[in-house]
Amino acid sequence: MSIHRAPRAFDRDERPRSGQLDLSDLGTPLEEVTFVVVDLETTGSTDITEIGAVKLRSGEVLGEFSTLVRPRTSTISPFVERLTGITNGMVAGAPELDSVLPAFLEFARGSVLVAHNAGFDIGYLKAACSSLDYAWPDPPVLDTVKLARQVVPRGEVVNHKLGTLAAHFGTAVAPDHRALADARATGEILHRLFDRFGTFGITTLEDLQRLKPAGWQKRRTKAHLATGVPEGPGVYMFLDGSRRVLYIGVSRNMRARVRNYFTAGETRGRMAEMITAAQEVSTVPCDTHLEAEVREVRLIGELAPPYNRRSKHPERRTWLRLTDEEFPRLSVVRTAPASADDAARRLGPFRTHRRAQEAKRALDRLFPLKQCTQKPHHAAFAPCASGELGRCGGPCAGNWDAEAYRAGITGVHDLLVGDPAEFVRRCRERMAALTAGERFETAAEVRDAMTGLLSSLAAQERQAGLAAIEECVAAVPTPGGGWDLALVRWGRLAGSARVPGGVNPYPAIESLRLTAEHVEQPSVDAPAALAQETALIHRRLADGSTRLVRTTGGWSEPLTGFGRVLGSFGPLGGTPAV
Repeated sequence: MSIHRAPRAFDRDERPRSGQLDLSDLGTPLEEVTFVVVDLETTGSTDITEIGAVKLRSGEVLGEFSTLVRPRTSTISPFVERLTGITNGMVAGAPELDSVLPAFLEFARGSVLVAHNAGFDIGYLKAACSSLDYAWPDPPVLDTVKLARQVVPRGEVVNHKLGTLAAHFGTAVAPDHRALADARATGEILHRLFDRFGTFGITTLEDLQRLKPAGWQKRRTKAHLATGVPEGPGVYMFLDGSRRVLYIGVSRNMRARVRNYFTAGETRGRMAEMITAAQEVSTVPCDTHLEAEVREVRLIGELAPPYNRRSKHPERRTWLRLTDEEFPRLSVVRTAPASADDAARRLGPFRTHRRAQEAKRALDRLFPLKQCTQKPHHAAFAPCASGELGRCGGPCAGNWDAEAYRAGITGVHDLLVGDPAEFVRRCRERMAALTAGERFETAAEVRDAMTGLLSSLAAQERQAGLAAIEECVAAVPTPGGGWDLALVRWGRLAGSARVPGGVNPYPAIESLRLTAEHVEQPSVDAPAALAQETALIHRRLADGSTRLVRTTGGWSEPLTGFGRVLGSFGPLGGTPAV
């Protein structure tokens, strides 16, 4: 006999009681509740292709609902066809959503809806109701992912995916990415979870609905830390008893955001642990939200708080460098370029070492690049194992003609100077061949590698354009008719100010130009700002609502650069959109 002892993964929000209990205090026993377990399949885009549902009470199946749905605005992608087995031909004669949805709503009326990762399925159902002008009935919803996380610890299962839980509990129905089978499996898992909750004395629907994340009651006692936190934009920092910074965050309204950490709405485990250790909240009020975001990036980079995950190590940058050898190869390096010539032989920097490695793998597969570090003219040279498999170019593949080798990797040189045409052409040929051979998953991997590399290079291209401007002044309209001003020098935020509605902003702009931080012109090995800061500023300046007041020398980005090419892609294996 096995005994399941789950960690204390939740708190029960006990209501204060006084006097005699009445029937409403007892709650609705789970065995008396009617549940409708629902699962949807989609095109991979906006349309539902299949609805499957099982109506249960006390573990007994009361009814089932299953139908294919003809998509209205999109087609099923090859990847989804392969995953689910549902083809465009199968749904061509199926009823449309406007006839299916009313029948499902009637089937589920008066029940508690259940889904695995309920946000996905319920989100699609709500959107369907909205598009067809049906009122969403707003039933109670249970998510078996969230329930499982509370009573099935990660030491017992590797994750809480539907297939993993079904195998763990040995459900009679195995999920297979078809709606009805997945709904049946989810229903079995639901009742296995009820058994585990029962060992904690949780036996009613109201008990389940009142569950709070672990440690919530304890965090609530620390709500006094939010006292004195100002409203308005800024950076807030949680400190421990020795005034060490534990976590840094940013908000347009610091008071409201900090208070939220002490409510049941904060469900992140790391944050629960952080709040337990926190003894103080310190704030840095800012004139504008952009200034607050930039200060957050800088402070995280400087202080590396243990509970922050992003932006902690801005100095860790990675490049792809084309070596200066007779048979050049790509090398992943972490040292900054030593000169302009060195920088011209690089792609990057990439945000993570992993992204640089993925980019290298993609280029090595598309171009006949030498991959090993052997010296071709060394007496002990012999073709490497990859060369014998056709994966290492140059001498290992029998090509000793350095000129012909360089001609074969022209597309890599083109990438270095901002021209992705040859790279994209090869990617498309490879995807088309794989799709024709029905190797859809491999084709999707090639596509993802291509778009991942282009996304990284497009981001670098945008940042380089902004970092080349000596001075740029921008204004963001505020709800009260005023302006948030930002002065950027060489890609670094040098100053910001807020101008109230009805006030002429130009005197404030001139004052800002006189008082803003002086920023030296950057060099290859000494940029004026962190890459994350320049990227953040670029997003704000290019969001469509920001007005450029003035720039020195103008601001431009390549018409045929990486960003333009990335935005032109059509469907998998197709041609760029025009």
